[in-house]
Amino acid sequence: MSPKAFRTSIRVAWVDTDAVGVVHFSNYLRYFERAEEEFYRHLGFTFDDAAIQDYWFPRVEVFCQYRKPARFNDLLEVELAIEELKEKSVRYGFKISKKETQTLIAEGHVIVVSAKRQTGKAAQMPPEFVDKLKPYCR
Repeated sequence: MSPKAFRTSIRVAWVDTDAVGVVHFSNYLRYFERAEEEFYRHLGFTFDDAAIQDYWFPRVEVFCQYRKPARFNDLLEVELAIEELKEKSVRYGFKISKKETQTLIAEGHVIVVSAKRQTGKAAQMPPEFVDKLKPYCR
């Protein structure tokens, strides 16, 4: 686990599992996004904040590698760290582990681009946003 990482816990719900009782592969991306949401809340802002309401943060790349199955009622720990912070984008790295055993379940990344809402074109990230992200850079 990275010392400059944000961590949150997620309990696997029945609805997240497939016919054989393991977490359906698509739900890991939802877990990444839930961790990202909690990370922003931890940093003390929401996308309703005036400083970033003129921006849109589309995902331009998503990757997930599955290591072990997670099952209904498992308590998972999702770690988020910033792997790369650029002028107009950020690459979040994720690791999902079983909380009790620290067994790595899945890992991956999401690349988010900063864009202006009106034009849809990439734009420099708001300084207030960047300042809050910097402490979590690897």
